[in-house]
Amino acid sequence: MASVDMTVTLKAPAQKVWDLVGGFDALPRWLPPVAKSEERRDGTILHRHLSLQGGGVVVEKLERRDDGARQYSYTIESSPLPVAGYRAELRVAEDGPQQCRVQWSSTFEPKGASEADAVGAIRGVYQAGFDSLKKTFGG
Repeated sequence: MASVDMTVTLKAPAQKVWDLVGGFDALPRWLPPVAKSEERRDGTILHRHLSLQGGGVVVEKLERRDDGARQYSYTIESSPLPVAGYRAELRVAEDGPQQCRVQWSSTFEPKGASEADAVGAIRGVYQAGFDSLKKTFGG
């Protein structure tokens, strides 16, 4: 099993950052590879269908959300990414009155690629999001 665990420190209160990143369909507002997000509910199960820049769709399922702790976890159900069994968590933690840490972590199996390539693909996605957040909030 492969894993990625990345953290960025931002110069903004945790709640302000959570207000941007905490919505399950908020990725297009801060993750450049995502052009559009559409939430779909199947009973009590919430999915997001992410349309990627340049084509491709990722379907993800919300597993757990805790606004008080400013975190949510999700799984990928289908994706052009070279991963299978992908499970991730996104969390925002206070790191002082005007600073916070965003942590994005995941575990998965490489699919159709080496472990190094699969890890590199996921790290690239996370880094694109963190770079965007640093532009917005400073870091």
